[in-house]
Amino acid sequence: MPTAYQRDSLQALLGLFLEAQGHPLPEHSAIKSAAALSRFLNHYDWSTRGVIRSVRQQIVQELLRTRHRGRRPWLRVIVDLTTLEKCGKFKAFADLILVLQGKRGLHLVVLYLVVGSFRVLWGFRVWRGKGAPSAAQLAVRLIDTLPSTLVQACRVVVLADTAFGSVEFLKAMRKRRYPVIAGVRCDRKLSDGRSVCNLVTKGQQVRLEGLDFPVTISWLYLKREGQWEKRFVLSTRPLKASTILWWGRKRWSIEGFFKTAKHRFGLHRFGQQTLKGVYRWFVLCLVTFVLAHWVYLSAGSSTLPDWGASATLAMKLLLPEVVICLLLVYLEQARPLFQSLGLDLQLVEVKT
Repeated sequence: MPTAYQRDSLQALLGLFLEAQGHPLPEHSAIKSAAALSRFLNHYDWSTRGVIRSVRQQIVQELLRTRHRGRRPWLRVIVDLTTLEKCGKFKAFADLILVLQGKRGLHLVVLYLVVGSFRVLWGFRVWRGKGAPSAAQLAVRLIDTLPSTLVQACRVVVLADTAFGSVEFLKAMRKRRYPVIAGVRCDRKLSDGRSVCNLVTKGQQVRLEGLDFPVTISWLYLKREGQWEKRFVLSTRPLKASTILWWGRKRWSIEGFFKTAKHRFGLHRFGQQTLKGVYRWFVLCLVTFVLAHWVYLSAGSSTLPDWGASATLAMKLLLPEVVICLLLVYLEQARPLFQSLGLDLQLVEVKT
C-alpha cells in the first residue's frame, strides 16, 4: 500500500473477511470507521491490478513448488456463471444489475483452478447482457490469462456447464488444444438432424451441428425436487462413458466454492456505490479465501476444511496486529465489568 494509513485499512478489511461470518460489512469493524474503509475501497489511489498480479504470482509459485516428480498433474480449469443477487438501486452501475434466469443481480463468469488439493479462483468477468460479449466469450478470455508456465507444467482439462457448450467455445478450446467436458442441452442438434436426447448408447461419438470434429456423449440422472432428470455431458476427447461422467462430477467442486465465498466471506455483501469499490471488494474477498485455504493446506489436515477455524488461524498467523487491536478493544469495552467486580485492568509492556 502507498501509505501506512492505507495499509491499516487493508488489514482491517482483511480482518473483517477473515471473521468468516458471512457479513464483513465496514460498519462492523471495531478498529476502523466505516467511512475510512469506504474511502479505501472507493476513492484511494492504490493499484488493484498490482494486488491481483502479486497474488497470481504467488499462486503460480505455490502450484509449481508443490509439483511432484513423475507425470504432470491435472489442472482442472472450471468455468461457471454465478449470480450475486442484489436488491435496491445502484446508480453507478445500474446497467450491470440484470435479471438472468429469474435472478436479479450482478452476474459473474468465473475461472476456478483445481490442482490436487489446491484450489483457487483465478479471475472473473462481469456479464453485461445482450449486445455485450457472451458468457462463453468471457470464459475464453479468462482462460487465455493462464500463464504458460502453469499450463506447460500440468495437463489441462476444461470443465464447464451447459452455458459454455456452444460451438464457439468448443472450437476455441480445440484451437488451444484444451480438452473440454461440458454439459449439453437435450435438444442440441446433431449433424444428421437428430437431437442429443435421441441417442441410446452412452459413449457414442457424434458430430454436433456446426462442429467439424466429433464429440463423445454420455448422460446421468440427477434428482431434482423429487424427480429424476436426465443430464447430458460431452467430451471433445474420445473417452469412456464412465470416465466422462467422473470428470463431469468434478465440475461441481465450484459450487462448494460459491457457497463458501458467499456465506463465509461475504462475496455478495458488497454495498459500494462505485464500480471501483465493488471490484476491489471482490478482489479482497477472493484474496481472503486464498489465504484461508493456504493455511488449511499448511495444517496438513485430511478432513474437509472448517472455514471458520481456517480463517481464524489465518488471521492469527498473518494479521497478528489486527488480532491484538481487536483484543484491546474488547478489553476496553469490558472495563466497566471488571470495575463492577472490584478489578482493574492494566497493560504492561514486556521487553524480550
